[in-house]
Amino acid sequence: MAADAEVQRAALNRLKRARGQLDGVIRMVEEGGDCEPTVTQLAAVSKALDRAGFMIISSSVRECLASADEEGREADLARLEKVFLSLA
Repeated sequence: MAADAEVQRAALNRLKRARGQLDGVIRMVEEGGDCEPTVTQLAAVSKALDRAGFMIISSSVRECLASADEEGREADLARLEKVFLSLA
């Protein structure tokens, strides 16, 4: 469970950082900022969100693999795979 708390903390930190970056992008757009830096910041936000999502899914997959019930594990893995692919 400590690993789950650590993953959650790390994911939250990434999401909060992405929120700050997104606020910056919004400000840039509202102020009519230059295109290149705006798009660069937007790409950074997107990457931060993707990484947070991958961290959360990865943690769930590890937890699923550790479960004792093989039938339930297969169904959970199929569901998690679908969620994981939605991030691509």
